[in-house]
Amino acid sequence: MDISQNDLGRLKLLSEKSRNIQSAATELINLRAITNLPKGTEHFISDLHGEFETFYHISNNASGAIREKIDYLFASDLNNKERAKLSTLIYYPVEKLNELAIMELNTKEWYIITINRLIKVCRFVASKYTKSKVRKALPVDFVYIIEELLYNSYEDRNKEYYYVNIINTIIEIGCADAVIAAICNTIKKLVVDHLHIVGDIFDRGPRADIVLDSILKHHSVDIQWGNHDIIWMGAACGNTTCIAVALCNSINYNNLEFLEEGYGINLRPLAVFASKVYKNSDISCFKTKNINSTSNFSFNDSDLIAKMFKAISIIRFKLEGQTIKRNPHFNMNSRLLLDKIDYENRTVRIGEDDYLLKDTDFPTVNKNKPYQLTAQENELVFQLRSAFLHSEKLQRHIKFLYTHGNIYKCFNSNLLLHGCIPLNDDGSLMNFNFDGKELSGKNFLNVNMPNGEDKGVKLARLGSQRYSDENQKNSDFLWFLWCGRFSPLFGKDKMATFERLLVKDKSTHHETKNAYYKYTYDENICTKLLNLFELNGDYSHIINGHIPVKSKDGEHPVRANGKLIIIDGGFCKAYQKTTGTAGYTLIYNSYGLRLCAHEPFEGIFEAINNNTDIFSTYVVSEKVNHRITVGQTDKGTEIFSTVLDLKKLIYAYQTGILKELIVTKLLFLLLQISAFNVIIYITVIYFQNS
Repeated sequence: MDISQNDLGRLKLLSEKSRNIQSAATELINLRAITNLPKGTEHFISDLHGEFETFYHISNNASGAIREKIDYLFASDLNNKERAKLSTLIYYPVEKLNELAIMELNTKEWYIITINRLIKVCRFVASKYTKSKVRKALPVDFVYIIEELLYNSYEDRNKEYYYVNIINTIIEIGCADAVIAAICNTIKKLVVDHLHIVGDIFDRGPRADIVLDSILKHHSVDIQWGNHDIIWMGAACGNTTCIAVALCNSINYNNLEFLEEGYGINLRPLAVFASKVYKNSDISCFKTKNINSTSNFSFNDSDLIAKMFKAISIIRFKLEGQTIKRNPHFNMNSRLLLDKIDYENRTVRIGEDDYLLKDTDFPTVNKNKPYQLTAQENELVFQLRSAFLHSEKLQRHIKFLYTHGNIYKCFNSNLLLHGCIPLNDDGSLMNFNFDGKELSGKNFLNVNMPNGEDKGVKLARLGSQRYSDENQKNSDFLWFLWCGRFSPLFGKDKMATFERLLVKDKSTHHETKNAYYKYTYDENICTKLLNLFELNGDYSHIINGHIPVKSKDGEHPVRANGKLIIIDGGFCKAYQKTTGTAGYTLIYNSYGLRLCAHEPFEGIFEAINNNTDIFSTYVVSEKVNHRITVGQTDKGTEIFSTVLDLKKLIYAYQTGILKELIVTKLLFLLLQISAFNVIIYITVIYFQNS
């Protein structure tokens, strides 16, 4: 066996952990065995849009996977109602236990039966993992207890009384609720090995911050940024254009509680400014959506909210104009519309035509310098920027998006992305000019990665505290990713916000989609795109968010003969009338892929009190010819690489290239004695100085 100099450096590092032949051999055997276990379950969710209750429930029930296992285990023992109760207990253990305590239904008999059932479920979901991995999933306080219950049984005559006594003691000392909650949470951890969030956590729904709080607690997760995420990333790094857009999105959907209570963004300065400057202004075009309105919020005056929306919208149009002018390579001059307004005729020129405006009452717009902020607007923007930069919770959430997120991800032969890979009409890759370089396809997407060629996204965050031309340029790029002409996160020729708000002619509201969306049905194009990312297996797919699937109009989420799967279907309540569903999610386990379509969720309260679940149907099921093992995954590739290195390490030890560290029993005893002497010495010194 040949060992190169490169190998030797790597093996020396590996020898620090495996210090002799025995320990290296043990690790090798363990790793080889792991590669033969079934692959863990992946759970794909996209376009959450702040719908925290739906997300929380779907992540708890693993898109129906937990109920499926309960049905399998207890089909002959429990009726449907009993299985529903057990499912809800696993989803919401603390809440359900509190309810049972109030109703005095948590008897000793109930505890015994329930713990045994939960252990049966836990044992079943843990069966495809190593004991070591299961142990890591267990809560620290109950590792020993739950392990003993998992790996023993009352059916074992030698340990019948041992097993029963453990459960009886748990109940007698008042630990039953805590143990049940611990088992339930362990089940949820083991059912889903890894969670993929394929973009758009923010906007539209009521509380994106609560969604992120939940994601932060997940044991294994990655995120592919959506355009609604990137705009908040830009806002958090202090880009004022991104801040204005983020505020517009939140105010338009009446998410004021989210801003003030969720992230501590003080809206009072905006309210005061809007009340004063737009006191007598026409606000009819700026009435906000009532979807997420709350009666207990401080700003419950609809007219005031409309004035706030108008004020920040005008600021947004000004700042967007400044951004476009600073970045001519964005190729977005067609979006400069404030300087195209004819106030006498109440029209705006878009392209070659003039269109009637619904509103021209813009008291802060200087006709000669339409993109210049007034002194009051500048002061307001400064205050808002400070609020975003100093929101501890927002900064913590955005840091998590950077550390766990990317524009795209290749994972276990699948390409995960939120938006698109921009294409020309003929299906060829669209070119973008980035700092004088013509980039397309994977190369352009890599520019947007935290460790990409130009590190634009990463640098934007680094530039959050100190202004410079370079930092401004980098954070401006985040705005481009939000709405730029055919940005990979957006994928349209324009974002017609100005037109939707102010132009009467609805033909101007149309946004032309990139050709990519047309080619989502083309197997050859999708295969070529997968090949760009070196994904050419029979079971490789593009897993896409961002694209609302209008199932009621006959659209299907599985396209290109199964090569592309869309998992955006409408978590957002605002889209459900259009789509006809309440979202798609995807499960990928050792048996293959399974796409689930969900009906609207009635709410957590209803789920806990009436044991209701989200009604889900399997849209498609793609089964593999043989069960997928860990060895056939990306993790397996890493393991095989380590196994090869361990073989080389054993050879190096055997041939004397590297020296083993042999710890004999005598040496171990001497080490113990030495440690004991040190402790004695420290104790004597302590008392002498006391």
